[in-house]
Amino acid sequence: MTIQRFDAGPRMAEMTVHNGVAYLAGQIAEDASQDITGQTRQVLGAIDALLERAGSHKTKVLRAQIFLADLADFAAMNAVWEGWVVPGQTPARATVQAALAKPEWKIEIVITAAV
Repeated sequence: MTIQRFDAGPRMAEMTVHNGVAYLAGQIAEDASQDITGQTRQVLGAIDALLERAGSHKTKVLRAQIFLADLADFAAMNAVWEGWVVPGQTPARATVQAALAKPEWKIEIVITAAV
């Protein structure tokens, strides 16, 4: 049984890969001063980069869990999301409102993808 850990630190890894599945940690925006549109773009860019490192792609995303600090941002987040996903290749998805670890974060996304 092989488990690959990417960017593992004392608390967590950014991604683990096991048995052909990539499990991404919650991804947040690097620049939290941006609005929901900017933060969502940043998060999806980080997801793209991690998936590429694992030898995967957004078309192989199995499940997305989206955490929004404010559900008022749902429509704006969806506008960015719908521009990112590939039609016909959309994953199972859940979106909930949640208190995120830092008040300036507007979105966090957790991804599970096939490799």
